[in-house]
Amino acid sequence: MPRPKGPIRAALWGPAEYGGGPPHWLVAEGLAVGLVGAVVIAGPGVAGTLAGSAMLRTGEAGVVVALGLVLFLGVIGAGRAFLGVIAVLGVSWAFLAPKAASEAVLLWRGQAQSVVVTSVATRGDEAPGRRYCAVRHADGTPLSVKIWRGCESTTGPGDTIGIVYDPEGQVPPRGISRPGALSQPLTEPIGVGAALGALSAIAVVRSYRLAS
Repeated sequence: MPRPKGPIRAALWGPAEYGGGPPHWLVAEGLAVGLVGAVVIAGPGVAGTLAGSAMLRTGEAGVVVALGLVLFLGVIGAGRAFLGVIAVLGVSWAFLAPKAASEAVLLWRGQAQSVVVTSVATRGDEAPGRRYCAVRHADGTPLSVKIWRGCESTTGPGDTIGIVYDPEGQVPPRGISRPGALSQPLTEPIGVGAALGALSAIAVVRSYRLAS
């Protein structure tokens, strides 16, 4: 299939009207936009996680920032093929960043302990087949959150499962899926954030017009 040419290609991938490679200042500008964009999108969710704010921890504020980044790239003439992908990555990053921050806190200072299951339920609005365990401490104090990691199909009331929690109470506890697994991989959120920054930088570089 032949590659699009002329105005169509410029609309899809950006005009990139420079001879040879892009100038260094343009590359620096693109890297700055990509880095700042990724940081600012993650900022509200991460700050909400560290401050214990349930409202900011949802990541919805980051979604607004992500849409602002897409709007900015559209205004400067970035290719439409980049805008759609950056929008998806930006929204995903906004929701993943608070979870990554929570995981980082638990990895840094989290402590493991065993809790007792009091009931098990399946939520229809969540991932299909996912089970949620209501649990309590050994002294009978219930946890305010339900645990799904480690809540297996064979888990029932009275069973003991492991959790990792923040002694300072800034992030909610979570279950331990298997013995010794105190942390969850951060590969996915880091990869999404890096891809968002890289594509944003490329979009800026390719948006350059001689008239600019």
